[in-house]
Amino acid sequence: MLIYGIHAVKAALENPKRNVLRVFVTKESEKELQNLPKKIPLQLLTRKEVDQKLPPGSVHQGIAAEVAPLEGKHLEDILNQDKDAACLAILDHVTDPHNVGAIIRSCAAFGIDGLVVTRDHAPQISGLVAKIACGGLEHVPIIEVTNLKRALDDIKESGFWVYGLDERGEDIRATSFSEKVALVFGAEGKGLRRLTKESCDELLKLPTQPPISSLNVSNAVAVTLYAALRK
Repeated sequence: MLIYGIHAVKAALENPKRNVLRVFVTKESEKELQNLPKKIPLQLLTRKEVDQKLPPGSVHQGIAAEVAPLEGKHLEDILNQDKDAACLAILDHVTDPHNVGAIIRSCAAFGIDGLVVTRDHAPQISGLVAKIACGGLEHVPIIEVTNLKRALDDIKESGFWVYGLDERGEDIRATSFSEKVALVFGAEGKGLRRLTKESCDELLKLPTQPPISSLNVSNAVAVTLYAALRK
């Protein structure tokens, strides 16, 4: 796969678990890749040549890289960790790659243990997602599951308290979060599906002022992670 953008490519080069095959760079951007631990031969291209390697409109900043996918994580890998406190973010059919990229960036910023997504109804981890994640893709374990309800049951059995974000939930400011937190976010517009809601231990809402009744899902993730982890 091709990833692009200064932060995404630099993070991949700094990640010992990422196999970087080739790096394409313009002369103007070559200086951005100096003094990195992973030495990969650079292929100098013009900006137009880099454009031609990527989807139309890609904001690549003169840098792109061909990389192998990161090794996938299994839910059991996260649940079997010997930790007293942990945090998972879970996406219920969030499909917009811009939102998913921004969510990955927030997850990396707050150091959560994993991001759970459904195998279907989720965007591919693409160059666009990596660019929006701004390097966060290299730091957040992403776990694909085929059945979200079953995954939530397994998460609860492992000692996590599952909170779903919903406009009809309790005010998040009054919540005393558990040590092991799983936060579930629904698709923009549709919100959480019925079975997903029923699988949550508790429903929470982010209080907003009229006329705005809810936040974009990527913003909601950032605010909720901050609220949960500060407590």
